[in-house]
Amino acid sequence: MVGVDYGTLSGRAVVVRVRDGAELGSAVHEYAQGVISGPTPDWALQSPDDWRDVLRIAVPKAVESAGVAPSEVIGIATDFTACTILPALADGTPLSDRFPDRPHAWPKLWKHHAAQSHADRINELAAERGEPWLPRYGGKISSEWAFAKGLQLLEEDPELYALADRWIEAADWIIWELSGVETRNVCTAGYKAIHQDGAYPSEEFLAALNPGFAGFTAKLGSELAPLGGRAGSLSAKGAEWTGLPEGIAVAVGNVDAHVTAAAADAVRPGQMVAIMGTSTCLVMNGENLAEVPGMCGVVRDGIVPGLWGYEAGQSAVGDIFAWFVDNNVPASYAADAAAAGVSVHEHLTSLAAGQAVGAHGLVALDWFGGNRSVLVDHDLSGVVVGQTLSTKPEDVYRALLESTAFGCRVIVETFEASGVPVDELVVAGGLLKNTFLMQTYADVLRKPLSVIDSDQGPALGSAIHAAVAAGAYPDIPSAAAAMGKRIADAYTPDPERAAAYDRLYAEYRALHDHFADGAVLHRLRAIRNEASK
Repeated sequence: MVGVDYGTLSGRAVVVRVRDGAELGSAVHEYAQGVISGPTPDWALQSPDDWRDVLRIAVPKAVESAGVAPSEVIGIATDFTACTILPALADGTPLSDRFPDRPHAWPKLWKHHAAQSHADRINELAAERGEPWLPRYGGKISSEWAFAKGLQLLEEDPELYALADRWIEAADWIIWELSGVETRNVCTAGYKAIHQDGAYPSEEFLAALNPGFAGFTAKLGSELAPLGGRAGSLSAKGAEWTGLPEGIAVAVGNVDAHVTAAAADAVRPGQMVAIMGTSTCLVMNGENLAEVPGMCGVVRDGIVPGLWGYEAGQSAVGDIFAWFVDNNVPASYAADAAAAGVSVHEHLTSLAAGQAVGAHGLVALDWFGGNRSVLVDHDLSGVVVGQTLSTKPEDVYRALLESTAFGCRVIVETFEASGVPVDELVVAGGLLKNTFLMQTYADVLRKPLSVIDSDQGPALGSAIHAAVAAGAYPDIPSAAAAMGKRIADAYTPDPERAAAYDRLYAEYRALHDHFADGAVLHRLRAIRNEASK
């Protein structure tokens, strides 16, 4: 099987053995254009050519590194960041191919937050009308999702909106490129496009937002395809790009976080999977429907058919640490790190780890990329409290690490208070490499952490879905049990540190609740945006 994971800055392919999930070979392709900026700092765009290049470059390299013949591959599946969405013509041609000089023609990356005002209007109208789908999303629709971004397109470039026959998730568009078949997967439709109980929001609701928005759902496709299903067969074009046999199974598209649950063999109710990278996405299955304030959504069949899939998240985690290192660390720290043969991140982590809990005298809010859960407000911003003239870079760095753990604890406590028990927390993603960070999460959350036993969680998860699509396994749970990898209780909380973190967490919650209405932070953002013009 071949699994392809499309991330924020790169795409990676992994070749996986069907029998036991052994990863035989992999390759990574860094995007040439990466994250493309837009008219304001809240914009984040991507290029379809970067995505195509992953198929052309990474997939053949992965197969070659695996030492297997392409003819042995029986299926391919992909996963994507979401909501990463693009306007396209009826034949799937991205509008950015035709109108490269117009920002709205380009795919909007998941962390495109310039549609917050449009999301605010959607939320206000939905609450006013008592729309039944609103509680399924914790009471607020995110600016990152399909409807807010679509409304922004309509109101800021109505000509392009009219030309867009399709408004399609990259997760589905790439499957169209591989198979020649247009499909829409139940995961992105449910979590990112407000599809509940067999329907999208009504035309009446959309027209109340803007009369020109009434027909928006016609751009979203019709029937939804189940996860683990077969979208189609690899087309001649797809075979030419990837070097794989024409006609092999192409699985239905999916989201990076949601496929990772299968890779960690964590698809049972009560297992919350935290995929920690540039941001954190938290997903879990439950047998019953519950309304969790500020969650990203709950969708029937959204992770595994037959269960309710829950999602929450943090808009920035690794991005916060990268921002700090790139912009706030003296050159002397970089020199010390180089002399020790480690990265600046590793050097700062080592210095921070030598402190007692609370010794830095700081507490921070992890809202540098806004707040996805549980406040659902991407116009919020980061806060660091307690700095003095003696505060050192490692002090702030540790406070930022801790802030993301505190933000995760808010989410877990909100789920549990809403009747959705979190029995096991399973961590995946690139931040697993920071063992101090993982121990901090165990201490802050007062829960043992299990970890995925793979460096390529999403790609492995995609390969597991490909195995189901190809008929090698009857369903996702059985494929996950055979091919997934998890180390149980890899980190356990230290009682003394946990008690010390309880005191800091209380201060975090006080700060969290004080700034939650956004009054100060929204005004500061407005001043910044006006000045940047």
